[in-house]
Amino acid sequence: MASFNQVILLGNLTRDPQLKYLPSQTPIVEFGMAMNRKFKTATGEDREEVCFVDCAAFGRQAEVINQYCQKGKQLMIQGRLKLDSWEDKNGGGKRSRLTVVVESFQLLGSRTDGPGGGGGGGGGGGSSQNYNSGSYDEGDQRQQAPRGPAPQRGPAPQRGNPGDAPPPQQPFGEEQQFKDDDIPF
Repeated sequence: MASFNQVILLGNLTRDPQLKYLPSQTPIVEFGMAMNRKFKTATGEDREEVCFVDCAAFGRQAEVINQYCQKGKQLMIQGRLKLDSWEDKNGGGKRSRLTVVVESFQLLGSRTDGPGGGGGGGGGGGSSQNYNSGSYDEGDQRQQAPRGPAPQRGPAPQRGNPGDAPPPQQPFGEEQQFKDDDIPF
């Protein structure tokens, strides 16, 4: 019998990402996301409900999320559900937690959106960056496929008085999928 395990979420981080390392020195970042749903009841009353989800990313994805995301940042993720179960050390019985393991993500909004500024500036509002790589978790020993040569970029713009230069343009089209080394910031 076939099965399918895929989740796509768009929401805001509920806390700053927490970077840790597995015994194999693989980076792992854990963070929470919140998604809102607005609807009308049968009586016409406006209602809103919030769904909170725990997420985890591994490897280079973990490092990028830790570096560029903070509480309040809008993020779109694609991943899979993973159920962890354990015995409570304090005699509380069997415990479990459902987590989304991130397989790809997209940074949304401008670089300055959200609390803390996000660093850098420029790029204009409404920009987004994709990040997609092979999935990995602590039990998975697969390696990422080798990458081809990086796309050629033009010369770096000259730094001068910010009021003299035109705003920077996006070096890639929206259809471009970025690899580890292609993150444009």
